Amino acid sequence: METLKTILYFSIFRHPLKLEEIHSYTNYNNVADTAKELNDLIEKGILFKVDEFFVYGNDLDSVTKRLRGNLQAPNAMIKAKKRADLISKFPYVEAVAISGSLSKGYHDQDSDIDFFVITKPGRLWICRTLLMLFKKIFLLNSRKYFCINYFISTSNLEIEEKNRFTATELKTLIPVMGKEIFEKFYATNIWVNNYFPKFEPNLLPVKNLKKPFFTKTAEFTLNNTIGGFVDSGFKKITIAKWKSKFKNIASEDFKIALKSTQNISKHHPSNFQKKVILTLNEKYREFQKIHNIELSEEHA
Repeated sequence: METLKTILYFSIFRHPLKLEEIHSYTNYNNVADTAKELNDLIEKGILFKVDEFFVYGNDLDSVTKRLRGNLQAPNAMIKAKKRADLISKFPYVEAVAISGSLSKGYHDQDSDIDFFVITKPGRLWICRTLLMLFKKIFLLNSRKYFCINYFISTSNLEIEEKNRFTATELKTLIPVMGKEIFEKFYATNIWVNNYFPKFEPNLLPVKNLKKPFFTKTAEFTLNNTIGGFVDSGFKKITIAKWKSKFKNIASEDFKIALKSTQNISKHHPSNFQKKVILTLNEKYREFQKIHNIELSEEHA
């Protein structure tokens, strides 16, 4: 029932999928097997097919929503790749990828453009602070085309939370800069194939970084004890600010949604990952009640 789990997952975002898209998430080698399972679900009245899309429930308007988002995505992708190139020129950036809704080929007027950044070890917080200052000063703190909410360093490439949400995010991630680093990243996170056995990242279009002279100079200047002190200071200042701003977030949720270590920085105050997994499990239980088919629940 991996086809069904995939459709239920994306139904949370009102994002219906096509046959080939669904097939890429299953363990079927032959797309005809995926099609057969989908047709069986249609015959049972569990799914509906609207044009090329398979829809769960009666949310037929989700097809129109997706088509509109698909039309806006190419222009947003052009801007995103330009921003990714800009981000890659900042000190201590080792690799940049596009994440979030745009990485699924969707963008609308309410969407941000999200980036996933890999840094050099021990300098993540300097890198993050410089990028945040750039956003606040030159982009007037706008997140629309410059939302960087997840940093890891090359010494911490393995994603610790291993679940359907994170596996989907890694599968749909679009690496832009830092080919060699992303090769190591995906090799380290081979666990994604436990969820999606056929997943093979396409790194052919990914470029390797070329740092400008001023970036190399900045890195050289801070590659010492002072740089370590500055990085640690930025980390302490940021965590103190978050604890003050998000004091209502439970301690356990804070550790996940706003994870802050020397080599990891997440800024997801809404704890979207947990919300998605809880919503998905609710859908599984609802589905079992209606159709008497049990789906094993996910963990956050």
